[in-house]
Amino acid sequence: MTPDAVVRLVASCVLQYPGDYFHDELPRLRAALAGAPAEQAARLGSFLDETEALTPIELCARYTSTFDTRNRRCLYLTWWVDGDTRRRGLSLVRLKRIYRDFGLEYTGEELPDFLPVALEFAARTEEAGTRLLQEHRAGLELLRLALTESDSPYARVLEAVCATLPGPSPETRAEAKALAKNGPPQELVGAGSALEPFGPGLDMPSDLPVDLPLGRPTDLPWPQAPKRPIEMKDAVA
Repeated sequence: MTPDAVVRLVASCVLQYPGDYFHDELPRLRAALAGAPAEQAARLGSFLDETEALTPIELCARYTSTFDTRNRRCLYLTWWVDGDTRRRGLSLVRLKRIYRDFGLEYTGEELPDFLPVALEFAARTEEAGTRLLQEHRAGLELLRLALTESDSPYARVLEAVCATLPGPSPETRAEAKALAKNGPPQELVGAGSALEPFGPGLDMPSDLPVDLPLGRPTDLPWPQAPKRPIEMKDAVA
């Protein structure tokens, strides 16, 4: 697993609803950061330090007050492009098909555009995952800026995630919105099917476990799979 993949996997864990088990996982999360780039590890480590001081109730309250659509701090990627429109349904179907095309069947209760889901995919299938995140770069950067403006510690998590993507992050909302207006890079736009850019070309590792609940990478120190609302498993052809 590459350093960027480690960042994405740790970020996918901390961007889920924390529940009662989050503090129990802190040692594993810190151990995983040993494989991350120094700058991103520092950002994520700082976030873990701050959240460790909170009680589970305080942390859950902070999470629910942070992420919503009212304040434009939404964790659902297609919301930034489609809003609450009928078009979003097609985008969600497309995402499920992308995951399946790369050998993963999404079976979680959350919508497939939930950022932690996309980050797990981008950690496990790095090339295709990078392209998927880059396609939603405008939403990611707008979320990062909104979290920064609200002085949220979650901003550091988004900063670490965006640092795994090519090119510098925009510094203003106007620059981030320009990404949306310009659309994804040309190589992401298929001439035929909307799934064409995510066709065959990246093989899944043959030693993946049957079930892939979020937070259980096979090569990071998670000895037991925590209970998660997100689950991916090997797709049945």
